[in-house]
Amino acid sequence: MPSVNVAVIGAGVVGKSFLAQLAALKSKSITYNLIFLSTSRKALISSDYKPLDIANALDLLKTSSQPSLSIADLIAYLKESPLPVILVDNTSNEDLAKSYPQFVENGISIATPNKKAFSGSFKLWNEIFNNSGSGLVYHEASVGAGLPLISPLKEMVETGDKVVQIEGIFSGTLSYIFNEFSTIQPNTAKFSQIVSVAKELGYTEPDPRDDLNGLDVARKVTILARISGLPIENSTSFPIHSLIPKELESVESAAEYMEKLPNFDAEMDALKSEAAKENKVLRFIGKIDVPNNKVSVEIAKFDFSHPFASLKGSDNVISIKTDRYPNPLIIQGAGAGADVTAMGVLGDVIKIAQRIAK
Repeated sequence: MPSVNVAVIGAGVVGKSFLAQLAALKSKSITYNLIFLSTSRKALISSDYKPLDIANALDLLKTSSQPSLSIADLIAYLKESPLPVILVDNTSNEDLAKSYPQFVENGISIATPNKKAFSGSFKLWNEIFNNSGSGLVYHEASVGAGLPLISPLKEMVETGDKVVQIEGIFSGTLSYIFNEFSTIQPNTAKFSQIVSVAKELGYTEPDPRDDLNGLDVARKVTILARISGLPIENSTSFPIHSLIPKELESVESAAEYMEKLPNFDAEMDALKSEAAKENKVLRFIGKIDVPNNKVSVEIAKFDFSHPFASLKGSDNVISIKTDRYPNPLIIQGAGAGADVTAMGVLGDVIKIAQRIAK
């Protein structure tokens, strides 16, 4: 049976879920051998490239005395693999993301949800994808977790379809906040109250400003815009509507921010009331307008009948309008969470393995 070797970086919530799914994978056509697992501090390494025990790898990693490898040493190790190798980067590490071209040049394929590799400089994007190396790079889970979004979009473009517009709700956190704040049935909920609930439920980062500044959405929009053919320089080179009041951008702690946020509810209340008078709701969206070469992250108003208006919970929803899909293709579902993100990464590992396994 053909085989591939798999090296995994990151043992957090996504990494743990990925390993559990890999261990449970019942492939009748390809064998997946785990040969490397590391965190930022320690590593579990198969010195002879023989398969490690996937089911017990996390426990073995805890007792390992082997420090994590430098990027250069990791490339040197993986280069010598007797089987084709796939690097699974389950981190958001920027330095590792910037090193992807070196892995590809050395014939090492990559499956990752790490957005920073694909939303950084356009130069890095080109170095990753216009590379003379034989390594493959798949990143379905970098936008929308396990939702089938990047692969179908790439297929549309590669088969000659032209993207006209993409707009979507790309943040599970901001989806939940606006779905609760601006509703078809009138409510009196305050923006600050809903942010507080979202934080308590674990939907936000420990500092909610990391969600509310819009940068996570901007990174995802940058990736989709580039696939659609727009040479976006980086994820801050277009308008981004931050939901953080300017007066609170520099407060020192998340606690202080949350304490002062109610003082700024009036502005959001006004926006909600204005939308309600027009029979519309507010949603926080990313938008790509290809013919006009425009990209933005903004608050927008949608009619009650629009698919974005009836969204529930923390789902993502993306609308893709192309020449072949004048009535937009709508993709909706859980766009965040360890299990669905790991599923997206494992799906990429399988796709890569089907192309390179020996």
